[in-house]
Amino acid sequence: MKKQNNTAFLAQAAVIAALYVVLTLIANTLGLANYSIQVRISEALTILPVFTSAAVPGLFAGCLLANLLTGAAFWDVVFGSLATLLGAIGTRWLRKTPYAAVLPPILANTLVVPPVLSVVYGLAESLPYLYITVFLGEVLSCGVLGILLYRVLRRHGLPFPDFE
Repeated sequence: MKKQNNTAFLAQAAVIAALYVVLTLIANTLGLANYSIQVRISEALTILPVFTSAAVPGLFAGCLLANLLTGAAFWDVVFGSLATLLGAIGTRWLRKTPYAAVLPPILANTLVVPPVLSVVYGLAESLPYLYITVFLGEVLSCGVLGILLYRVLRRHGLPFPDFE
């Protein structure tokens, strides 16, 4: 990559991170960013690795910052952010099939977040409930909103330069 491409890559990742943080803070004001019921509007951005590799570090950094800013517990910050990173990598890997590309963040967050919430917030008896609520929130935000975002970006021709 040329220096110009490195700068563009970092700028794009930073913008995606900032969008993730702002959208999570909006969801947080509605009580939807953390704990047992999560419908983070920001999770719709997990479709962006279909368009650009810069979205992978951008989503990870955005999730990490958002979790810190919304007061999540330490292990929730760590593992929730890692789940987003795994989901973003999976989405990037499946970028040629965008409708399948929403599955990695849904699965990563559904498998990682409920046990973390259960342990960190003392909700062990609520684990089945947490699996259901996190899964439904991820389907709504990554699946439904993510596909809507994908279709809007494709329809309006908003290109993202890719850095491969």
